[in-house]
Amino acid sequence: MGHNNKGGIRLFHLDQQLQVLNMENSEKTEVVLLACGSFNPITNMHLRLFELARDYMNRTGKFKVIKGIISPVGDAYKKKGLISAHHRVIMAQLATKNSSWVEVDTWESLQKEWIETAKVLRHHQEKLEASSCDHQPDSPVLEKPGRKRKWAEQRSEFSQEKSPEPKRKAMPKVKLLCGADLLESFSVPNLWKSEDITTIVGDYGIVCITRAGNDAQKFIYESDVLWRHQTNIHLVNEWITNDISSTKIRRALRRGQSIRYLVPDIVQEYIEKHSLYSSESEERNVGVILAPLQRYTGHTNSGTTTA
Repeated sequence: MGHNNKGGIRLFHLDQQLQVLNMENSEKTEVVLLACGSFNPITNMHLRLFELARDYMNRTGKFKVIKGIISPVGDAYKKKGLISAHHRVIMAQLATKNSSWVEVDTWESLQKEWIETAKVLRHHQEKLEASSCDHQPDSPVLEKPGRKRKWAEQRSEFSQEKSPEPKRKAMPKVKLLCGADLLESFSVPNLWKSEDITTIVGDYGIVCITRAGNDAQKFIYESDVLWRHQTNIHLVNEWITNDISSTKIRRALRRGQSIRYLVPDIVQEYIEKHSLYSSESEERNVGVILAPLQRYTGHTNSGTTTA
């Protein structure tokens, strides 16, 4: 009998330790990092943004990054030199196929019209919430007869009304992952709706990768909206600087120069196989007004599009 009681005490203490660990984890907000953009093409720098952001957020002790999402913009964005979303999505999928936590979502890229970033954030937050509802914990499973049941009975004797009720798991939060250039773009006239900026920084939050000498803090200070929600803007210093950009990759390709080690090898192979970037492709959408500017200023492309 004494031996059984000792076994029950050990089991009770183990149960207590597990509850403490669960409480520590439950206090952390689960975060999904969402990167929107052209990814024209995706580069190693895009992938590094996710790693830098996850390291920073997890180190705070307040957050736990559970997923990263790459959401390429649709063709309707009308950016100069923007190649087909079909190819941009495939390149992003190839670049992330060996990642255990970053994935590509095609919803935004498949829309016929350009979708505002605030709406993309809302789409993914709602998708998370719907998924969470579908995976609610099942009813408690009865212990199997025998020793397990006996131990369970002993454990209940020690833990009567002492164990806190399990808390309902908090909903993961989607946050926008970006570079400092996005913060700066908030000040470009007619590129963003002011209410969208408020929604992005107020309801979701931003994880912004910056580098030494960058003016991210200055952008925040000079914007009333950003300043008001500065606690929801996480600035991550990029100490090992990396100046790779899609624009520079496209330029190197037009010059016939190697882009190896700037993009994943499998992406380079795909670009070469399909001859994706050239002087001709860079002229795509020349003279076409960018979709946000069309929408927010009422301008159309009549008379502005070049053949």
